Amino acid sequence: MRNEQFKYPDGASYDFVIAYFKKKGVTTEDIAAITYSIQRQYISDLEIEEVYDAVNDVLHKREVLNNAMVGIALDQLATKKQLPEPLQSIVENDSGVFGVDELLAEGGISGIYGKIATTNFGYLDKEKHGIIKQLDQNDDNGVNTFLDDIIAALAAAAGAKIAHAHA
Repeated sequence: MRNEQFKYPDGASYDFVIAYFKKKGVTTEDIAAITYSIQRQYISDLEIEEVYDAVNDVLHKREVLNNAMVGIALDQLATKKQLPEPLQSIVENDSGVFGVDELLAEGGISGIYGKIATTNFGYLDKEKHGIIKQLDQNDDNGVNTFLDDIIAALAAAAGAKIAHAHA
C-alpha cells in the first residue's frame, strides 16, 4: 500500500551511504584525492578545498544517492549470499562481462554530470586509482562489485563539476 504521507528521506539516504563507506574504509577524502589527481593537470591552481566541496555536492544529489544505495544493497546481499542464482555468483565474482555495476555507476551517477564525467569514469574504471583499486582487489571485506564503481563515478562526477566551474 502506498503511503500518501511519505516524505523522501534525503538525509537518511546520505547517512546510509556515508555509513556504508565508513564500514568499508572509504572516506570522502579518499574520493576527493582521486578527483584531485585527475583534475589538477587541467586546473593548475586547483585547491583541495574546492575538490572536497565538489565531492560533498555530488554526494548530496538525490539521483546519485539513489543509485549508490541500490549498488550498495546489491553488494550487501551478495556478501550475505542472499541473491538468487546465477546473479549471486555473477556479482560475488565481479564477472567482467556483467557490466551492470558500471552501468549503474556511470549512467546513474557520473552520467548525470555530462561527457567529462563519463570520460573520467571510463578512465578511473580502467586505471583503478587509490581506494578504487583497494576495493576492487579486497575480497576480505565482503563483495565490492558495485562499490568500486560507485566510488569511481563519484570522483568522476566531482571532477566534471570542477571542470564545468572552471570552463
